[in-house]
Amino acid sequence: MLNDWNILLRLILAALLSGAIGFEREFHGRAAGFRTHILLCVGSTLIMLTSMHIFDLYDSKVSLDPARIAAGVITGIGFLGAGTIMHAKSAVRGLTTAASLWVVAGIGLAVGSGFYYGAIITTVLTMITLMLFSRLEHAMIRKDWYRTVIIESREGINQLKAIREIISDCKSEITDFEVDKAGDGVNMVLRIGLKLYTVRIADQLIDDLSHLDGVKHVKWEAE
Repeated sequence: MLNDWNILLRLILAALLSGAIGFEREFHGRAAGFRTHILLCVGSTLIMLTSMHIFDLYDSKVSLDPARIAAGVITGIGFLGAGTIMHAKSAVRGLTTAASLWVVAGIGLAVGSGFYYGAIITTVLTMITLMLFSRLEHAMIRKDWYRTVIIESREGINQLKAIREIISDCKSEITDFEVDKAGDGVNMVLRIGLKLYTVRIADQLIDDLSHLDGVKHVKWEAE
């Protein structure tokens, strides 16, 4: 039977290991970040502990498989992971975050069952994969800044082209784009998700957009 201190240790360890992976995802502005990874891993640990507790309770009375409930986590995590995957034009985003969610679910199950060594090694390898290999892919070390700019401007294709050119000149990448009518029923309101390669360009981008002919108001969306 597990004692209270053993249960506490496993739940805290699950939070620490998954928090390390979740922080890396949060750092890069992913939808499933720090808190999501911790909640998922701690939840998986609890499910594994519950499975073992039920097994201990009925071990002498009926034959039970302690991994039966835990197996449902691996199946169910697919639905949560699918929520982080987005398709935009020819690109698919979120696969890495979905995979990291699946991994932390496994880490949670490992910690819950007392397989600490495997959980810790998996966490280290996952962190290396997410942090080091990502830097190798980009061939340089950089921090990505994800912001949303809100622009109220007159309508027109040429206006949209001009806004896009300014964003491109500031070496920023559009990650999301929404268009709606302004309150006056004449102008349009744009919500543009951006990926900035340096935070220093943020003020310059707002200034350039503000001076564009036809732009009424520009601001960063409150975080």
